[in-house]
Amino acid sequence: MRIDKAEVIVTSPDRNFVTLKLTTDDGLTGLGDATLNGRELAVVSYLAEHVVPLLIGRDAHKIEDTWQFLYRSAYWRRGPVTMAAIAAVDMALWDLKGKATGMPVYQLLGGASRTGLLAYGHASGKTNDELFDSIRSHQEQGYRAIRVQTGVPGLKSIYGIASNATFEANSGVRYDHEPAQRGALPAEEDWDTRSYLRHIPTVFEAVRSEFGPELPLLHDAHHRMTPIQAAKLGKSLEPYDLFWLEDCTPAENQEALRLVRQHTTTPLAIGEIFNSVWDYQQIIREQLIDYVRSAVTHTGGITHLKKVLDYASQYQIKSGMHGPTDISPVGMAAAMHLGLAIHNFGIQEYMKHGAKTDEVFQQSFTWTDGFLHPGDEPGLGVELDVDAAGQYPYQQAYLPYNRLADGTVHDW
Repeated sequence: MRIDKAEVIVTSPDRNFVTLKLTTDDGLTGLGDATLNGRELAVVSYLAEHVVPLLIGRDAHKIEDTWQFLYRSAYWRRGPVTMAAIAAVDMALWDLKGKATGMPVYQLLGGASRTGLLAYGHASGKTNDELFDSIRSHQEQGYRAIRVQTGVPGLKSIYGIASNATFEANSGVRYDHEPAQRGALPAEEDWDTRSYLRHIPTVFEAVRSEFGPELPLLHDAHHRMTPIQAAKLGKSLEPYDLFWLEDCTPAENQEALRLVRQHTTTPLAIGEIFNSVWDYQQIIREQLIDYVRSAVTHTGGITHLKKVLDYASQYQIKSGMHGPTDISPVGMAAAMHLGLAIHNFGIQEYMKHGAKTDEVFQQSFTWTDGFLHPGDEPGLGVELDVDAAGQYPYQQAYLPYNRLADGTVHDW
């Protein structure tokens, strides 16, 4: 089963996506997701100019060998661009192998370890009333676990909060579903950590009072705090029994999580901007986190992320794979197959794609009573409508950034 053709397809139905499509000499096709939000064309160039020429004629069955070849032969290793490109190839090869064998990918990974994947949705509101309405809406959609993001008094626009003012710039797409706004320059938002730390515990107290103790609640701090600030937040949220606190401090400084652990028992989730098992070595070995947040798309594909999660399983650390709408339906399908197969699955982030995206990517997954399942179609279970994709050309878009009141650029 030789690779006969490799195409890099860029489309922007509800947002920009980068897809690698491999075709074998016997006519099978496989898809991989290479989307890197706000830097999509860097991966397009890496794939088209450097990787595609290496794929033609290769044996598509050799998934591990191809992964090692693309990783080690480049010499310049790791990083989001390289690992997203390798991930796209890896996913496409798993898709091809599934189609060649007539089996869904999760069966090739050892079979199902569960009947479905618990998923959480994103509720948000500038006020508690708006937040409560959003939580109820997500419960009506079937979600059994909810991520809570809230406005902070005195701040105009912050990460994760739906804002009608930004819908027009994104062609009607909700800000909290797609913060990368289309345009020539990134949007500027404001931030004040002390205001945030004062306000957030009051919000979770109100949510628990309204919705009771059983609903799993999650929160994303989005890298914006110092270690001691993160420790303070985790401790202040302990009475509200969070499922996890995500990205409480920039994770490049992995030793910082020791300080956070010393002060709080709130479970910690880290890793959506990590790209390899080497990013995780210390924090897994020292049990400084509880959930691995990487996306299949940004962590070298199914082959590599499975190795990360196998390593994490030795320390009773579970998966919490990244899955907002900047992961294409192909990347989401890969996450579902991997999550269904591994033993240490924890929870899957799930934001529903828009109607235009569902038109471009035909999908076989199911969403039933709060649980995802990738379906039993051979391969990943996603097909790309190339004609539909061609109707939505790439549009320049950037993620926002933060400034403090004195003008200092701050972590977003």
